[in-house]
Amino acid sequence: MTPIPTLPATRAYYDTVAEDYAERVRLPFAQDALGRAMLGAFADEVRADGGLPVADLGCGPGHVAAHLDALGLRVRGVDVSPRMVDIARRSHPDLRFEVGSMDALGFPDGALGGIVAWWSILHTPPDLLPLLFAEFRRVLTSGGRLLLGFHAGDGQPYTGKERENGVAYAIHLLDPGRVGAQLAEAGFTVTANLLGEGEKWPQACVFARASARGGGASQE
Repeated sequence: MTPIPTLPATRAYYDTVAEDYAERVRLPFAQDALGRAMLGAFADEVRADGGLPVADLGCGPGHVAAHLDALGLRVRGVDVSPRMVDIARRSHPDLRFEVGSMDALGFPDGALGGIVAWWSILHTPPDLLPLLFAEFRRVLTSGGRLLLGFHAGDGQPYTGKERENGVAYAIHLLDPGRVGAQLAEAGFTVTANLLGEGEKWPQACVFARASARGGGASQE
């Protein structure tokens, strides 16, 4: 049984909306100059560190993974929704995508040089984020880079309109300060925070770096 109780509902929702979602995110991503700049900075850091493989967690239809690939990274996409993974494979046949959960990744310890979770951790209740962050730390090499993007708030949940088949999505507006503290507990050093305006809610980007194994973590 998964320790993330919202996982089945998240999978069901994205399996239902996969085709519509894939079309809906393309133009906003293409127009999001600031977001693509954050991804570019992440790619620069990973390449400077030696260019180990990276994972796009909650990859959806694969547009972020494709962008990272174009920036010169070796990237694999992971998503809990099989239909999303099917779309990603169809849209980007030269890249690798797999079905999986962020709390139980199929990567060896220390195998990755970076992780991007671009608007995907927000489906997890704030109290359970440490489960994800511990798994991120496990698969990242010491010094590995992490980039999170999420809607900012005080941790309050938001449930979207229920669809005809009864599925709905739930997200949490996450407190960047609390996210940073949880990352530090999991063995990360937060290196940068960015808070900006969003169409509906403020948007936060958090950069972090995996601390050395056995070492402490701090926030800069």
